[in-house]
Amino acid sequence: MIKDDQQKSLLEVTALTKSFGSARALKGVDFDVRAGEVHCVLGQNGAGKSTLIKVLAGAHQPDSGEIQWNGDVVTISDPIAAIELGIATMYQELDVVDGLTIAENIFLGHEKARGGFTNRRETAQATRDLMKRLGHADLSPNREVGTLSAANKQIVAMARALSHDVKLMIMDEPSAVLDSEEVNNLFRVVEELKSQGIAIVYISHRLEEITRIGDRISVIKDGASTASGLPVEGTSTKKLISLMTGTDLDHVFPPPVPLAPNAPVVLEVSDLSAHGTFSDVNFDLRAGEIIGLAGLVGSGRSEILEAIYGERKPSSGTVKIGGEALKLGSVSAAVDADMGLSPEERKSQGLMLEEPIYRNATLSTFTRFAKGPFLDEQAERAATEEQMKALELRPAEPNRITRTLSGGNQQKIMLARWLIHGTKVLLLDEPTRGVDVGARMEIYALIRKLAAAGTAIVVVSSEIEEVLGLADRVLVIADGRVIAEKPATEITEHGVLDLVMKGSAA
Repeated sequence: MIKDDQQKSLLEVTALTKSFGSARALKGVDFDVRAGEVHCVLGQNGAGKSTLIKVLAGAHQPDSGEIQWNGDVVTISDPIAAIELGIATMYQELDVVDGLTIAENIFLGHEKARGGFTNRRETAQATRDLMKRLGHADLSPNREVGTLSAANKQIVAMARALSHDVKLMIMDEPSAVLDSEEVNNLFRVVEELKSQGIAIVYISHRLEEITRIGDRISVIKDGASTASGLPVEGTSTKKLISLMTGTDLDHVFPPPVPLAPNAPVVLEVSDLSAHGTFSDVNFDLRAGEIIGLAGLVGSGRSEILEAIYGERKPSSGTVKIGGEALKLGSVSAAVDADMGLSPEERKSQGLMLEEPIYRNATLSTFTRFAKGPFLDEQAERAATEEQMKALELRPAEPNRITRTLSGGNQQKIMLARWLIHGTKVLLLDEPTRGVDVGARMEIYALIRKLAAAGTAIVVVSSEIEEVLGLADRVLVIADGRVIAEKPATEITEHGVLDLVMKGSAA
């Protein structure tokens, strides 16, 4: 384990352990955080990051180990104790209340009151001051939070933290639901907080973010620290992946499988247009081939997938599978033709989070498991368990509630659904969003394996490197138009961005 002790620490964690029954979530975590720094914590799903956060937030009590705050040993007995110390936590699942205003959310539980009544004028002014501090003076204190974008809800959560005397802010996957411009604004806010002397613990799966925003890095693997306080500058991505996975990796993406010369065309998209969104999209896709759609957020990539799948009705064009034209705007027609979609927002658009794994995995094939008016749940579980083993979905418990799974395993459920269905064409929109690097590599390998077995795949990703690493061919999208088509081996990330910029300016 590597550690750097040059400055006095605001927070220091030593040999922290925590078990839940027989499961040991933390086996010895060490790291320290300094005032005015961004300290990034990395680890695969299940490494123990969430448990560590909850210990620091006072939601869990450690079994052993020590927490020091400004040099003094402390016990963080509950969330109130954490706030009193100056520790605020922003969870990935934002705990804002949609039915309340921005001001009511920020001061929920510690309202500004006089004589037993809320002082609305004082609350509104304090809210305006906080919004201005975060660079969002345009957000009215009286606006209902339910009308805000995910990015602005995040700003409200930050303002709530800053409404206390916060000295350390913990951010859990804050960029998971943000587009590139919103991420840039998030980083601007983080830098502003840092300049005010506030310490930030920043947790993210996106290694490219760490190099932009972080000062030091700590890595957790299987509940224990493998590195503590590494400087961001000079620490390679390869080293971080090795510390997170325990494996030395030369290649993140599996090698492509040569396409069979006689592979039939499975999907034909001709002159597909949706008024005001995209126009004149044309491409063919052969069995076993992977096509990637590359472009900036808002270029029309996801909308193209939605139109092909029938979730969005195009204004013109045709979509054929196996030479047969599909009814446009009909999801059932696409599914009946053995097409599947893993949507960008799998939690809200693709999964029933409160249902068990087996029910999500068999969602597109209920008729296969029907016994009269009932479903054969035993058969559903058996089919799901078979795919769970094939996809190395851990733990292999078909009855487990889907919400409790990591992002990587939730994505595997989406793949299992279409494998059970027998899908010939698979559309993947942001297949590794919110997924750690170890699970990403597993998903990349699964995508390649599906292609090698003959599945035709279309991939959309905000990470151009991911598109180039997975695809055989790349369609570059700008302003809803296909402006270039190239083999993935003949174009670079810089080349894609150059085409996008020129195409957008045209």
